[in-house]
Amino acid sequence: MPKIAGGGERAVLVHIDLRGPNGRADRDDSDELQSLALAAGVVPVASIRGARHAPDPKYFAGTGKVDEIRVGVQEQQADVVLFDHELSPSQQRNLEAAIQKPVLDRTGLILDIFAQRARSYEGKLQVELAQLRHLATRLVRGWTHLERQRGGIGLRGPGETQLETDRRLIGERIKQLSRRLARVRAQRAQGRKARRKHELPTVSLAGYTNAGKSTLFNRLTDADVLVADQLFATLDPTLRRIELPGGMPLVIADTVGFIRQLPHELVAAFRSTLEETREASLLLHVIDAGSPHCDQCINEVNEVLKEIGAQAVPQIEVFNKLDTVAGAVPRLDRDESGRPRRVWLSALTGAGVDLLREALAAFFSQDMVREHLRLPPSAGRLRAQLFDMGAVRGERVNDRGEWEIDVEIERSSLKRLHEQEDFAKHLFNARSYAGH
Repeated sequence: MPKIAGGGERAVLVHIDLRGPNGRADRDDSDELQSLALAAGVVPVASIRGARHAPDPKYFAGTGKVDEIRVGVQEQQADVVLFDHELSPSQQRNLEAAIQKPVLDRTGLILDIFAQRARSYEGKLQVELAQLRHLATRLVRGWTHLERQRGGIGLRGPGETQLETDRRLIGERIKQLSRRLARVRAQRAQGRKARRKHELPTVSLAGYTNAGKSTLFNRLTDADVLVADQLFATLDPTLRRIELPGGMPLVIADTVGFIRQLPHELVAAFRSTLEETREASLLLHVIDAGSPHCDQCINEVNEVLKEIGAQAVPQIEVFNKLDTVAGAVPRLDRDESGRPRRVWLSALTGAGVDLLREALAAFFSQDMVREHLRLPPSAGRLRAQLFDMGAVRGERVNDRGEWEIDVEIERSSLKRLHEQEDFAKHLFNARSYAGH
C-alpha cells in the first residue's frame, strides 16, 4: 500500500457513479473524496468522473475511462491515483499496471489518514492492525518478486515462497497486535467498571466526521481537543468528567467520527474504542445541520452504530453548526412523553449549548428519586460512597452526631444500595420525598 502521508503528492481523483436499477446514481461524494485527499496531505490536481451500471471486473472503471485516467496523470504529472471506491486486489493491480502509477482505493486512503492521526499507544496499535489486515488481502501471486523460492546453504528443501513468508510474518504480527489490544481492551473495561461502581453515567458523542463533535466536546468540558475543518481531525478517544445543572456528574466521551463505507478493517480494529459508544448510557448524535447530505449522514451513522451493537443505546440528536443555517434559532424538541429528542445549537458560538445541558439534566433526572437519610458516625463508608456517586444534595449533622443527608439518585442505583448490608444496617427512618 503506497504511503502518501505528508508527502504533498499530486493526485488524480476518480469517482464512478454506479447507477442502480432505477437509473439513478448513488450518492455523489466527489466533494468528500477531495476532503479525504486533503486530509491525507495530497494535492488534488484533477478529478475524473464516470458512470456505470456495475463495476468492471478488471479495472472497476471501463477501459476507455482507464485511458482517460492515464492521460490525466501524464498531463498533470500526478504521483498517485485515488479511487472513491473499494477496489479488489486484482483491480488495483491491473490499474497500476495500466496507469503506471500507484493506485489507492477509499479504504487505503482512510487507513493512511488514520495512520497520520493516531497519537496514543492504543490508536497506533489499532491503525497498524487495520493496515495489516488490509495488506493481507493485497498479497497476490501476480507480484513476481513474491514468487521466488528461498534457498541457499542450510535452507534447501521444500522451500517457502516469498509470498508465503510475507503472509506468515503478517499473520504473526496480527496475532501480536491482537494480544496487545486485548490487554488495552481489558484496561478500558476496568475503567468502565469503575465508573459504573461510582454510578457515573457516560455520554458518548457520535456522528459523521467533521460534524463538530470535538468543538461541542470542548464547549461542554472546557477541554482543548484538536479542532480542525477536516475529516478525522480527532482519532483517539477523550473522556472528561462534567457536572450538569444541579450538580449531577457524568462522563463525556469524544470518539472517532464515522463516514460512509467505513472500512471493515477499521471497525474491527477500533472495536475496543467504539465500545465506549456501545457501553454509553446515552448517545449524543451530532449532525451537521447545514450539510446538504444531512439525512444520508444520519443513516450512515445509524448503520455503523448497528454494526458495532450500539443501536439500542438511547439517542438525543444534536443538530450542530446552526450558525451556517440562515434564520435558524436554537431550540429543544421533546417527544410525546416530554423526553428530550433533538437539540438545535451552534457549538462554535455557544448558542443553544445551555439547552443541551438542560436536555442532559432532564434525561438523567427522569428516573431520579430523592431520599432523606440519617446515618450514624459508623456509616462513613456509605456516606463517602454517596458523595462519590454525586448523589448528595445537602448534609447536616444533628445533635446526636448523625449525618442527615438529602440525596438525589437513580432508582436503579438506590435499589442496588438497598441490597448492600451496610445500607440496611445504618439507614434510619428514610423517607422518600420524590417530587418535592
